[in-house]
Amino acid sequence: MRAGPRGAPASAVRRPVILITGLSGAGRASALRALEDAGFVAVDNLPLPMVDALLRSSAAPADDAYPVAIGVDVRTRGFDVAGVLARVRALRGRDDLDARLLFLDCDTDVLLRRFTETRRSHPLAMDRPVLDGIVDERRMLQVLRDHADLTIDTSMLGPHELKQVLLGHFDRVGTGLRLAIMSFSYRRGLPREADLVFDTRFLRNPYWDAKLRPLSGRDPEVRRYVARDPDYRVFFEGIFNLLSSLLPRFESEGKSYLTVAVGCTGGRHRSVVVAEQLAARVRRLGRPLALTHRDIDTTPAAPAVRRRTGRKR
Repeated sequence: MRAGPRGAPASAVRRPVILITGLSGAGRASALRALEDAGFVAVDNLPLPMVDALLRSSAAPADDAYPVAIGVDVRTRGFDVAGVLARVRALRGRDDLDARLLFLDCDTDVLLRRFTETRRSHPLAMDRPVLDGIVDERRMLQVLRDHADLTIDTSMLGPHELKQVLLGHFDRVGTGLRLAIMSFSYRRGLPREADLVFDTRFLRNPYWDAKLRPLSGRDPEVRRYVARDPDYRVFFEGIFNLLSSLLPRFESEGKSYLTVAVGCTGGRHRSVVVAEQLAARVRRLGRPLALTHRDIDTTPAAPAVRRRTGRKR
């Protein structure tokens, strides 16, 4: 989401306004900090009747439109799902605003762990088990999730990864489609934010070489090992050609952010090699991107099934 091209007349600029809601513990505070770092005026737990006053008080000068991010959840005074939806509809109807509703979701097991680790009480279960509060809140907020412009599942995202996703969608400085390439381990699950997923588990696995096992796909020895697989070059060129042909189409459809995920068994060797090489080739096209390796620091563990050739089924 962007306020408009630099130098555009003030009348042509619609100020970004993001209402952030979602499950308690899903990362609303982290999202607000990330957007504040990106230049947003960030306010948490603002009573809904005060939203219009905030927009007036942060009125932009004639040559710019300050973006605003507002955190709203069940702790907000006077919180009401119908009231939030009514406020969102009113903001969406204004010609001077580009208003979006962002919903942060998360798996129940992850939320339970987060509340246990922080020893915090759930706002809907002060004197009950945390799970009861999570279940009640999920049911209460389902309507908001259904009406959200964007839903982000934070189950597998740390604060840094969440910030990258948010900047991809809401950064006002960059132009054109923003691209993220990431490697991951299938053992830890598919990245839910991924738009395109490529599986490298058919390639030669460096895990079976004792000298390469403690290394990662960033090391030249591992890169050479994977590249010697007879199917590597055809596979790599195929996904690069596919991606380079799809990027202009995504841009023409107005997509602002694209996440490409490359996976292998452990997320440490083959997927890292392919993600690194793919990022290097895409950068040579002149496209900025973010490259992350979600599971590269996890302890290597043997795949469950081994073939005589040393490959995993």
